[in-house]
Amino acid sequence: MNRRERWLVSPWRRGLVAALAGALPVFAFPAPSLWWFAYVALVPWILLVRSAPTAKRAAYDGWLGGLGFMLAVHHWLLPSLHVFTLVIAALLGALWAPWGWLVRRFLGGVPSPGQIAAALVVLPSGWLMVELVRSWQGLGGPWGLLGSSQWQVDPALRLASVGGVWLLSFLVVTVNVAFAVLVSVRQARIPAVAGLVATAAATSAAWVWSPRPDVDGRVRIAVVQPGVIDGIASGEKRFAREEALTRTLAGQDVDLIVWGESSVGFDLADRPDLANRLAALSRLTGADVLVNVDARRSDRPGIYKSSVLVGPEGPTGDRYDKMRLVPFGEYVPARSVLGWATSVGKAAGEDRRQGTEQVVMNVGNGLRVGPMVCFESAFPDMSRHLAQDGAEVLLAQSSTSSFQQSWAPEQHASLAALRAAETGRSMVHATLTGVSAVYGPSGERVGSWLGTDADTTMVYEVPLARGVTPYVRFGDWPVHAALLVLGALCATEGARALRLRRPVPPPPVPPARTVHESPAHPGH
Repeated sequence: MNRRERWLVSPWRRGLVAALAGALPVFAFPAPSLWWFAYVALVPWILLVRSAPTAKRAAYDGWLGGLGFMLAVHHWLLPSLHVFTLVIAALLGALWAPWGWLVRRFLGGVPSPGQIAAALVVLPSGWLMVELVRSWQGLGGPWGLLGSSQWQVDPALRLASVGGVWLLSFLVVTVNVAFAVLVSVRQARIPAVAGLVATAAATSAAWVWSPRPDVDGRVRIAVVQPGVIDGIASGEKRFAREEALTRTLAGQDVDLIVWGESSVGFDLADRPDLANRLAALSRLTGADVLVNVDARRSDRPGIYKSSVLVGPEGPTGDRYDKMRLVPFGEYVPARSVLGWATSVGKAAGEDRRQGTEQVVMNVGNGLRVGPMVCFESAFPDMSRHLAQDGAEVLLAQSSTSSFQQSWAPEQHASLAALRAAETGRSMVHATLTGVSAVYGPSGERVGSWLGTDADTTMVYEVPLARGVTPYVRFGDWPVHAALLVLGALCATEGARALRLRRPVPPPPVPPARTVHESPAHPGH
């Protein structure tokens, strides 16, 4: 046993190393945005897990690495949820325990070429299952999916149009597994290199084959970002600032004006004066205004976050109520059990109500837009369904004002690039306080970002595209393929376990011979 192995004998030291190794991929996401680092960031974690002395220890290494990963990608929640952030990271980190077991099962010791070939498929499939489970809205949603670190890489965005962010995650993990084998198992370098070559060939073929969006015209969409406005009567002050900024858009020939999340803090039916002021802005600018109302509704009980379209005559009737709420931020899951979270952080004091269906709105000049609110832009299925329903432009109204000095605003803005590439539809990410951004139908950036220090308006020439991407047509097929892989693995492991448990019949015993028997003629 060498010095490093002796040092890792301590479960506490080993657990700390696992958590630190699991946290490394955070540097591939914004704000560092070291996209290339994603392809090697898992290698230290994989090397640690494969060296685990037992399968149980490998599962622990997977769990603690998952804790480190979740804590790193959600570190900006600490000022709001405090110690509860650690609790959530520990619970969700447990999803990586089976993945740790798989790493040791296929890469432990000196793996055979067959084991390495299987690992290049099984381990990415296992990772994808972890991402799928934690993507459930009740567990926090798909924030920090490994594939989303590739939001600024053109070839990766092309692949996203084929298999979504899921395909990117699969490929990133595959490359990490291959590199881990290259640096740790000298006898298996040929299979590892073959795996890298096969991955490169498959991705190149998909990149060449995938259709490019057919751009057909442009529309002018304005984003209004008022900046941070706090204190007494902040709702009235914010509305006044947004109103003043919107007036500057008069004469700029815009097709649609978008305000950020919670841009209006009053129900417009209760405040007809605000509805009239918005209608006046629509008449002045010649464009509909899409606002976001965060208020108790007058026509039904409860607080809703709603995208509301206002035209020159007032609200048009087009309204989208947010469907996927942020756990703890907008509601407290199992409040009777976890309600104490409100006493240790900034958890929601009252649960907001959910909408029931997505909406495609018709705005000026026949443009059809699909609105989402806040972290709904992290869910690839929501933008996919809007594209299927005929949305020509995707919109996300957001506010990350509670996390201005963290990496959260840039991480959130980057997600729109993936949603645009997956669907072949341009996407506008409009915020109250930055970062606001627009991406074209291939995921390319359109214009400049509005950072967290900006309080202004920006008009974007947004491309319109026709056609249907493979991801929109076929959906989450990489996830289904991963399920098949893991199903086949379970069947194989089950059959193997049955063979090991089956008693081996004793070898046949030759008939006994007496001293009076002849060897040539038994019995004589």
